[in-house]
Amino acid sequence: MKLNDLHHTQWVLARRAEKMNPSVIREILKVTERPGIISFAGGLPSPKTFPIGEFAAACDKVLHDDGPGALQYAASEGYAPLLEMVAAMLPWKVDPAQILITTGSQQGLDLVAKILIDAGSRVLVETPTYLGALQAFTPMEPEVVSVASDEEGVDVNDLADKACADMQGGTSVNTARFLYVLPNFQNPTGRTMTERRRAALTRRAAELGLPIVEDNPYGDLWFDAPPPLPLTARNPEGCVYLGSFSKVLAPGLRLGFVVAPKALYPKLLQAKQAADLHSPGFNQRMVAEVMKDGFLDRHVPTIRALYKSQRDAMLAALQREMQGLGVQWNTPDGGMFLWARLPQGLNAIDLLPKAVDKGVAFVPGAPFYAGQPDPRCLRLSFVTASVEQIDTGIAALAAAIREQLDKR
Repeated sequence: MKLNDLHHTQWVLARRAEKMNPSVIREILKVTERPGIISFAGGLPSPKTFPIGEFAAACDKVLHDDGPGALQYAASEGYAPLLEMVAAMLPWKVDPAQILITTGSQQGLDLVAKILIDAGSRVLVETPTYLGALQAFTPMEPEVVSVASDEEGVDVNDLADKACADMQGGTSVNTARFLYVLPNFQNPTGRTMTERRRAALTRRAAELGLPIVEDNPYGDLWFDAPPPLPLTARNPEGCVYLGSFSKVLAPGLRLGFVVAPKALYPKLLQAKQAADLHSPGFNQRMVAEVMKDGFLDRHVPTIRALYKSQRDAMLAALQREMQGLGVQWNTPDGGMFLWARLPQGLNAIDLLPKAVDKGVAFVPGAPFYAGQPDPRCLRLSFVTASVEQIDTGIAALAAAIREQLDKR
């Protein structure tokens, strides 16, 4: 064999790989690394909230008390004391044996996709929905269907229409594998599903036999009052629940969890074992050590207070700078994001480079839609910028919008 022959290897991608797409948000984050850019783009928790001292102490203790165990392979289900802590902090009765620790809640989405989606099967999502979920679902080649949504959440009547197909004899049956929802301070819109809508959605999904995948990474980040009870608490056997430590402790730990009905749990566990054997046992022990004395009860209120002050600063800046421009926005009751809509004739994707030229970045809303996007929408994150940066950045964004309007 000649050396030149070694250059003729051909790699053939799987069909699912062809469907994988880069994260628009992470591509935009590369732009925000340029010096002087004020970023409202990333969904990153504020580094000010990371309990570095507590983790330093936990690291020492975990290694001192059981270093070999912490650094060894671990159970795929997760570290038993952490499983018990997760069960105890949920607002409904959960057996720790129903909880699976995942490598971030994003892995939970991947595992759910692997065990519930076949090529061509229907998956329902909100309008708009979390981009990372679309990325997790798409390689499984589903038919992703966008369900109409308003400020209260999913439109239950449209859900029934999208979930069902009329069979012979006029009988309607559910043909969707599941509905994916983020009821609390949704990414990207920041909206929260109302109690009335949660009750109606739970009841209608149960009537249809439609499973719900409930993603709740932001639920602890409420500002004035906690959100209503999770959907899963109302029908535990009909829901899979995803949670995360990224927003209340630190995202670099890459720890989340899934709460699943016992009938579904074994397959999720098998998918987890095939993916990575287990999430980092050392990280799990550190989190359990930090949490064991009720730390979250003391720590999370400080995050809420910080994020509320930043939300208020952004709302005030928008009110001040956007006067007369025809821009609309909402007032989220918690979380990390605010949803805005540009005036008629403007496009958020076209606006982005103009805004970056003025030193500010955001995420266009179009990639968050499974169906027809609204090109005028954009997402603003308020948690990683200081009040001064928020004032400067919103003023720059308004200037970019004003210039675009003048060119129409």
